[in-house]
Amino acid sequence: MKTLKLRIKDKHCKVLDQLASEVNFVWNYVNDLSFKHLKRKGEFLTAYDIAKYTKGTSKECGLHSQTIQAITEELVTRRKQFKKTKLKWRVSNKKSSRRSLGWIPFKKVAIKYADGYVQYGKHQFKVWDSYGLSQYSVKTGSFIEDSRGRWYVCLVVNSPKQVKPTATKAIGIDLGLKAIATCSDGTIISNPKFYRQYEHKLGIAQRAKNKKRVRALHAKIANSRKDHLHKASTMLVRENALIVVGDLSANKLVKTKMAKFVLDTGFSALKIMLKYKCENAGVLFEQVNEAYTTQICSSCGEISHSSPKGRADLRIREWDCMVCGTHHDRDLNSALNILALGHKRLVVGIPLAFS
Repeated sequence: MKTLKLRIKDKHCKVLDQLASEVNFVWNYVNDLSFKHLKRKGEFLTAYDIAKYTKGTSKECGLHSQTIQAITEELVTRRKQFKKTKLKWRVSNKKSSRRSLGWIPFKKVAIKYADGYVQYGKHQFKVWDSYGLSQYSVKTGSFIEDSRGRWYVCLVVNSPKQVKPTATKAIGIDLGLKAIATCSDGTIISNPKFYRQYEHKLGIAQRAKNKKRVRALHAKIANSRKDHLHKASTMLVRENALIVVGDLSANKLVKTKMAKFVLDTGFSALKIMLKYKCENAGVLFEQVNEAYTTQICSSCGEISHSSPKGRADLRIREWDCMVCGTHHDRDLNSALNILALGHKRLVVGIPLAFS
């Protein structure tokens, strides 16, 4: 399965805002009901139990009955996930700084769809359909709002049948900050530093307290980064039959002084994109422990005194192995070692094309 995200035309925003407000009302009601029942009886209400209290709500709120059910199921799931007796209130007031972004979940029977529009109940919403909805079978989905007040419909659909990949190459990928990714075949995914490009304009808008402009700039930065990563990941999946990636953790690096650089690269998002695109394309994807891959010589497999070690040697981009004399590019050497680790971990065996 995969998710399609389509932009809804702005003329429908008022209707969607009203529906989202009703969703928030149902969420808050169920949230409060569950909390009071827990205090009184000492047990959580299940989604089945809550259905008795929400019966008939769909007519009063103008929501589909499947939406009411989806809200209840989501609340129960999140309550278990975060291990909380009561979740956050959903705020509908647009003037409030704590306002929740619009969200309207639904199931398959709640909508009708075709090229150019999505129908929810009595409402028909026109969309920019770049996928051709009529060729997909929708499983579930939701309407969502972004920080600029724009609405989208996200549809979970069945993926088309996989076509066997024709590529035979295998690559290892070293993720980093200078370049987002360095591949073992010499391919480099550059780091355009989109935040740095708009940092000056963003600062001007923030000092002027122009919230609309700030949101627009943040959206532009995020969309530009996402577009760059999508193009890069699609190219890598299309050209390779095996992709091996190091387990570099963004969560650990954002706690250091390099946090701004780490968040601007988006290499964690690239890893996620590669994983699900490989699954859809039938390409093998492996993630390996990249410890010492920078220090180990990819030619002789030894760690010499000249190899770069730790954060103190991050400035060293090239080095010579004192054991075999091979000259290494730091990131390319790491990518080659990651590829070698990926070959060792393959349970299914290495196809002849890779050997």
